[in-house]
Amino acid sequence: MEIKNLIQKSIDTVRVLSADAVQKANSGHPGTPMALAPLGHVLWSEVMRYNPQNPEWANRDRFILSCGHACMLQYSYLYLTGYKITLNDIENFRQLHSITAGHPEYRLTPGIEVTTGPLGQGFANGVGMAIAQQYMAERYNRADFNIFDYRIYAICSDGDLMEGVSAEAASLAGHLGLGNIIYFYDSNHITIEGDTDLAFDEDVSKRFEAYGWHVQNLPDINDLEALSNAVKNAQMETGRPSLIKVRSHIGYGSPNKHDSAAAHGSPLGKDEVRLVKENFGFDPDKNFVVPDDVLDFYHKAAKKSAKHEAEWNELYERYKNRHPDLAREYESVISGKLPEGWEDKLPVFESGAAVATRKASGHTLNAISEYLPQLIGGSADLSPSTDTVLKAYQSFSAKQRDGRNFHFGIREHAMGSVLNGMALSNYLIPYGATFLIFSDYMRPPLRLAAIMKIRQIMVFTHDSIALGEDGTTHQPVEQLIGLRTVPNMTVIRPADANETAQAWRVAIEHKDGPVALALTRQEIPVIDQKKYTSAKNLEKGAYILSDSEGEPDIILMATGSEVHLILEAQEELKKNNIKARVVSMPCWNLFDKQSAAYKEEVFPKNIRRRLAVEAGSPVGWMKYTTDDGEVIGIDKFGESAPAEEVMKEYGFTVENVVKRATSLYSKDR
Repeated sequence: MEIKNLIQKSIDTVRVLSADAVQKANSGHPGTPMALAPLGHVLWSEVMRYNPQNPEWANRDRFILSCGHACMLQYSYLYLTGYKITLNDIENFRQLHSITAGHPEYRLTPGIEVTTGPLGQGFANGVGMAIAQQYMAERYNRADFNIFDYRIYAICSDGDLMEGVSAEAASLAGHLGLGNIIYFYDSNHITIEGDTDLAFDEDVSKRFEAYGWHVQNLPDINDLEALSNAVKNAQMETGRPSLIKVRSHIGYGSPNKHDSAAAHGSPLGKDEVRLVKENFGFDPDKNFVVPDDVLDFYHKAAKKSAKHEAEWNELYERYKNRHPDLAREYESVISGKLPEGWEDKLPVFESGAAVATRKASGHTLNAISEYLPQLIGGSADLSPSTDTVLKAYQSFSAKQRDGRNFHFGIREHAMGSVLNGMALSNYLIPYGATFLIFSDYMRPPLRLAAIMKIRQIMVFTHDSIALGEDGTTHQPVEQLIGLRTVPNMTVIRPADANETAQAWRVAIEHKDGPVALALTRQEIPVIDQKKYTSAKNLEKGAYILSDSEGEPDIILMATGSEVHLILEAQEELKKNNIKARVVSMPCWNLFDKQSAAYKEEVFPKNIRRRLAVEAGSPVGWMKYTTDDGEVIGIDKFGESAPAEEVMKEYGFTVENVVKRATSLYSKDR
């Protein structure tokens, strides 16, 4: 068979395979994979550098399917090129415990670089991946040694480009001149509700030109030569990110459902699938057929691509001999090891002072950054307020690729998504900062970071109504409990400067999901490390900060700025012959992971009188206070006034803690 016919047969195999998988699952999105099969062919057989036998090769090109609903396209090519995904896996598309989930999932399926599905996220993740490559290239590449020169390829849909996060990320990518980005915009004119002109008629190409992107327009996705030439043009454009707009036809090959919403998010139907197969010359009575010559064609393409890794390995060995210190540093970082003794650089704050935990966080960052080259980050235009500037380093920019301070602009949503992409480099430990209230703008990427169990660190300052005069709109109430309910999310609200330093230690060492630090705007007392239990116990999530003489009558627990209230209340209660134990509880989920014996040590079952104090929603605290306990929390929004007045108005005073604790102690005695 001549090569042209074999290529067409190979493309059509992917179309039929996608239709079969969605039909068997009785759910999914067949139309877009059928439309995009020619683009997938060009990417996996000609363009991308990858190795199915080593999906995590360091200098591989990254591929992102931002329109994750079209995942049968990706699964098909991963199977055909020899990744550890079988035809049986394809047949079990969307089934329980299958590795071919309804949307691509990182860590679940070999070859999937990032979990996508919520539209726009993959687009923004790619910007973070591109930043990571540029930073690593600047740090490690040397003359004749382009150790890191991989590109970021992505397919995005009309829906991706309607989502605001893609606009935020595209603007940032253009500003930074990320020429290692090559994105394909699949313009098929169809959404679930019908034609895109129901809600979307802008000139996307002009929009991206305005963002500073290199833009090409292809009228027909089936023109393979045009696709190949467009990619070559994009690869030569190194100073700007590239967008290649391709016109496709959803459900291509389906006689009755092509170019219609019916081909978008539902199976084509058995009769229509038969017609598709007949249209492409396949036996309509056979399902999941992959011709041997097609499989052989893509296996050969993959082996050819895998040679890039072999060449890279030889290059890297020469690099190690020429630049052993750089190679040693790189290998140490990617192994997950931290420099020996780095934690000794954490600052220790003396008691007697009052320090806002946001300030303590900034001091800590600057103390450890020299020893952790992989630690980079910035804020959403709030670095003076969040104290997240690394003072010894420059800003990352189009001209300064080794800068470690990032300016995300007022783009919280994109910041979270870009941080995810940076974290997926498996090299960087990225952090971002904004006010806790604006974590609401970041929920989608935070949730995805938790799903993927990747390490990004969020610095959320201005963590309570104590931020004061900015008032109701800026005073977080429900945000802490909202973040705590996200599986795999570690939320730490430190009690003082020393707990803040230890919170950074935990965040840096944590590898199983994102970490959120909730920090104060206002100054709070530094707890005396000689008089009370060491802040190093923060790693346990909760610990006895100060105990009573003899068995306690009541347990007081708190987080953050409220811990000093319960410490003072302990002294006042002692005057009334009420013995109180003070528990600092900066992180619920870390405490929940402790042994039953340790939990009993902190919260003995026989001590039922417990009072929790936190300037936020009381929801969730009942798990620790038990039925005989109470919570001083907030179940309404805040008010604009100086911090001291607002806190007093809402009952966060030593006097009120003593009053509530005394009442609880006296109950049923």
